[in-house]
Amino acid sequence: MKLLGSTTSPYVRRTRLLLGDIDYEFVNLDIYGENRDVLRRNNPALKIPMLIDGNQEIYDSRVIARYLSEVQKLPALSWDQENQLTLIDAANDSAVILLLSERSGIDTKSGALFYELQRERIMTAMRTLSAMVEEGQFEHWHYPSICLFSLIDWVYFRDLVDFSGVESLISWRDRMQNQPHVKATDPRQS
Repeated sequence: MKLLGSTTSPYVRRTRLLLGDIDYEFVNLDIYGENRDVLRRNNPALKIPMLIDGNQEIYDSRVIARYLSEVQKLPALSWDQENQLTLIDAANDSAVILLLSERSGIDTKSGALFYELQRERIMTAMRTLSAMVEEGQFEHWHYPSICLFSLIDWVYFRDLVDFSGVESLISWRDRMQNQPHVKATDPRQS
């Protein structure tokens, strides 16, 4: 099994955490530089992560999670967990848009509607996820918790979110720091 990705991607990190102790090869790519051609050759969606298991190629983190759940014979996610993942992915996608726009030299704080909508989506999702954390919905280390951890740690690392009013997310992230493989997948280590 081979995972193509980047050590700084929250989507790759969630997949690496889900892989856990499974024997796999990790190929760390610079997808915006020298390894862009590797990405083009291996994933027509031009996304990371990408999993290769024998002849099976899988192009998206949510689909990889479904595949790994079947391989590991894990229970299927509930509809509530699927909704949690939708919130996490919405916030994550909007945060990636903000980061890439800023790295492209675009002023994302100019009041432009597009960027205001991204911030609104992030904070609406964060407030809802914070309430879920406070209700104890993420106390078990499973795929939704892994995804939430990867999101929170990444937006904190990239300084993309003001956590005022959702401090419970940071407290929760801090409590989860000792989960298996968290330190080994920390983007600050790369």
